[in-house]
Amino acid sequence: MMKNFEDMQKTSQQAMDATAKSFAEMNKGMQTLASEFTGYTQKSFEDGAAVMEKMMGVRSIEQALEIQSSFARKSYDGAVAQAAKVGEIYAEMSRDALKPVEKAARKSK
Repeated sequence: MMKNFEDMQKTSQQAMDATAKSFAEMNKGMQTLASEFTGYTQKSFEDGAAVMEKMMGVRSIEQALEIQSSFARKSYDGAVAQAAKVGEIYAEMSRDALKPVEKAARKSK
């Protein structure tokens, strides 16, 4: 009877440790995402401000359209690249967060 209780207690402790490690990995991933979003937002704002400056000096509609088209293209490409990067971060974060749980599950078998 005592052996079963000790085994159960050990398994419970391993599960709690794995959960704590999993949450730590998720926290690390969330910090990475927050940093990534902050950097992207700052760059987007700076790019928008630069375009507004260029638009102030426009002499023709053609020039304005070229500046706007270039900005739209650059913004779209940047957004697509950022979405791919964020997707990779989420995938990595999920893999890293599940590793301690998988390891604990293998030990309990």
